[in-house]
Amino acid sequence: MGLFIGIFAAMWVVSIGAWWLITRASRSAELDRMKSRLLGNPKSKKRKAAKQGPALIAPEDKTTGRLVLHLLQRYNLTERAQTLLEQAGLKWRPARLAHGCMASFLLGYAVSWYMAPVEFRPFVFLPALGAGALPLLYVLRVRKKRLRRFEEIFPESLEFVARSMRAGHAFSVSLEMIHREFQEPLAGEFRRTFEEHNLGLPLDMALLKLAKRVPSLDVHFFVSAVLLQKRTGGNLAEILDKLAYVIRERFKLRGKIRAISAHGRMTGLALTCIPLVVALLMFYVNPDYVRFFIADSTGRIMMGVAIGLQLLGYAIIRKIVSIEV
Repeated sequence: MGLFIGIFAAMWVVSIGAWWLITRASRSAELDRMKSRLLGNPKSKKRKAAKQGPALIAPEDKTTGRLVLHLLQRYNLTERAQTLLEQAGLKWRPARLAHGCMASFLLGYAVSWYMAPVEFRPFVFLPALGAGALPLLYVLRVRKKRLRRFEEIFPESLEFVARSMRAGHAFSVSLEMIHREFQEPLAGEFRRTFEEHNLGLPLDMALLKLAKRVPSLDVHFFVSAVLLQKRTGGNLAEILDKLAYVIRERFKLRGKIRAISAHGRMTGLALTCIPLVVALLMFYVNPDYVRFFIADSTGRIMMGVAIGLQLLGYAIIRKIVSIEV
């Protein structure tokens, strides 16, 4: 009898405890639902964002490379790096460019330290600096190639805008039609200009931003002509036709000048590379001869003066053969 009463009491206690736990869980679930209704559930927001697709404007990532971003902002290099990457057409962030330069510098330093003799190890930072500049040189090369391609097809786009305006289209509609008729990078830049104007930005500001993204004298001529015509009036189609003719003639003249000055550029490059090649050959053929320029104080002075004069001569030759049209 006592055993039966004990079992009954234990079952009663377990039932009361289970009922209390279920009631508490339901109340907490109800509170969670109320909080999610009032404050919004982050999980549901993530699911909705995943269903809706990517956002129209991607938020700026301020967590990746926080130290590098702080250093870039301290020396006012963030905006310059971002402008350079935009002009190159690369979807990089300034932190990625800085990380690439740092990684290339460390790799070049490690390789130079491993390959150089003991007495040359204090100077391994020189090839490391060259290796660290490789990502930046790559960005500059891509930027130069992209701007050159833009300038090649830019006169045709001006003539296209002039023809569309003669056909009765508005100037903004002609800009919108360019990205469907032409290739990159011109199509992407004009599409961005049209979308900025279509979203409410004044046409003057959209064109000025185009001139800032594409640092070309031809684009500045185009923006100035459009803004001047908007203020004073006139036949914009005829202005664009004449501007396209002038740009095409400038492009031809620039090509002739580059062909004539090619000999001077090759001469400057050869005169700069010959001493470097001879120094590398002497480093492997007769290391004792090269060691004089490292171990002796007079040799170090001579090497510094020689490098400075070599760089000065290359800069003078580049200045002579660089002719702006």
